[in-house]
Amino acid sequence: MRGQNYAELQAFVAIAERGSFVRAAEELQVSPSALSQTIRSLEERMGVRLFNRTTRSVSLTIAGEHLLERLRPALQEVASAVENACLFGEKPSGRLRVHALRLASRVFLEPIFQPFSEAYPEIELDVVLDDRPVDIVAEGFDATLRLGELIEQDMVGIKLGPELRQIPAASPSYLEQYGYPETPYDLENHRCINWRWPGQIHPYRWEFKRDTEWFAIAVKGPLIVNDQRVAIEAAVNGVGIAFWLEDQMEPFINAGTLVPLLQEWCAPFDGFYLSYPRQRQQLASLRAFIDFLKKDSARRR
Repeated sequence: MRGQNYAELQAFVAIAERGSFVRAAEELQVSPSALSQTIRSLEERMGVRLFNRTTRSVSLTIAGEHLLERLRPALQEVASAVENACLFGEKPSGRLRVHALRLASRVFLEPIFQPFSEAYPEIELDVVLDDRPVDIVAEGFDATLRLGELIEQDMVGIKLGPELRQIPAASPSYLEQYGYPETPYDLENHRCINWRWPGQIHPYRWEFKRDTEWFAIAVKGPLIVNDQRVAIEAAVNGVGIAFWLEDQMEPFINAGTLVPLLQEWCAPFDGFYLSYPRQRQQLASLRAFIDFLKKDSARRR
């Protein structure tokens, strides 16, 4: 394969994946007109049209769909082979994209920003805080900090902290007015503060455990939020019953502004993990980040 042919195929995949000549041209750092000429040359040499183009949209023809299906994994393998070869002798440097749940960032990431930047001044951490579960490979992240239950089978998971437990809690004034729930099912008759995962339509269903079986309860109440800190503050102010991690509730419980409820129904579950794609070779920057985070989390346990 000549160099020009390879560049044409890369251009074809870039346009197909982004559905836009302009966005593909930005990524490839060429002009849209030059990219359009590249695709015309490829189509002329192949003798088949690969894209349906209008002034408003770009879509693949049937021939283009078949070419993309076969070509994408082949180009990914070539890129991976070149990248892995470059890793030998590479020192930790460059941009490292990390996705993290907000709470995981506060507990594990933010405390290491300063010492990590001192230890590896040539690494630029690009951190995105988002409670939405994401496909880190598809969205271009190198690693993520998430709950153990959210780690896919083809990912590596490194435990960072202890198990977690969620509990309901309410203010003394709320309990004086509305009484105590005796079982999770009693929550259906209480004013509960709901929480919604980002990207989800329905609020999170509160999870409890009886014997060895987990079950979930859909609760209702006067408030739905997408930030659990807001839910805790609302519970402290008597709005209703909140449901969140016990260690996050603990300062309020110790201060007497919240009362824990239904603790015998609340079981521990996997805590936070560092997760990254399973592969034989790793970027030196990712390896450095993994080792640094592991040592720091082990030190603080």
